[in-house]
Amino acid sequence: MSKKKERVLSAVLFVYLLCFVFRCVEYFVLRTDETFWSEAFIHKLIGIVILLIVGKSYGFSLTEIGFVKRRALRSLSGGVIFGLCIFVLAYGAEIMIILMQGKLEALDLYVSAYSVNGAVGAQTGVLFFAICIAGNIINVVMEEGIFRGLFQKMLEKKYSFLKSAAIGSVLFGLWHVIAPARSYYDGEMSLNGFIANAILLSVTSGLVGFQFALITKLTGNLYMAMGYHFVNNTIVNMLHVISSTGADELMTVRIAIAQSVSFVIVLTWFLRAKKMPSRGAGQGHTE
Repeated sequence: MSKKKERVLSAVLFVYLLCFVFRCVEYFVLRTDETFWSEAFIHKLIGIVILLIVGKSYGFSLTEIGFVKRRALRSLSGGVIFGLCIFVLAYGAEIMIILMQGKLEALDLYVSAYSVNGAVGAQTGVLFFAICIAGNIINVVMEEGIFRGLFQKMLEKKYSFLKSAAIGSVLFGLWHVIAPARSYYDGEMSLNGFIANAILLSVTSGLVGFQFALITKLTGNLYMAMGYHFVNNTIVNMLHVISSTGADELMTVRIAIAQSVSFVIVLTWFLRAKKMPSRGAGQGHTE
């Protein structure tokens, strides 16, 4: 590996660790997701600032990072529609399973909220829905901007698209170990539970991140991935399947179905586009 490649990777890792430090401070010290706000959003706002500063220092415009004005609304809408279709299928499968068990009671729309002493239950006020939506908008702008925008652009200076996407996806997977890490720190999870959950979240989030990278490559902008990412995060926070034994007991099944189906669709789309490069609208190489 050349020194130039090492410097690019080192720069990406430095920015990642900087963002991760702010993430740790919010999750372990500020704990805003356990307050009225129910969202860890401060480190993501800081991440957007870091995105702008680092992007500018590397000479990347917002357009080059992926915030392309052309067809922005079309791509964003496409991502939202794609996400909704995928989750209609996933929720449908979950409901069918619970129906066959004879336990289905209802679908319920609410936002989970917290106090400093823990969960206080479901909230149906407009303010809580607004906070949830705003928090998820901040989340997708920061995470897609950093991982599929800035990091991908930096890495593709020296690596192929697929290698860059793989590196970014590994980092995105590790980004999500923070929740089980805090649960272990607070004594709510055993060491074995932490290890199992950390591995599961790293792998699944990494695959989701790789899927978003493929979508960004195919569309030439961040918006479709942002739209799907938004639906992916928001719908599971708001739409709940209630059975006679609890709420969202098969959420992992629902999410597994959604991500598996969407990954197969996006991968098939990518492989078809790779055979017809004149129709692909992306950045970098696909080898």
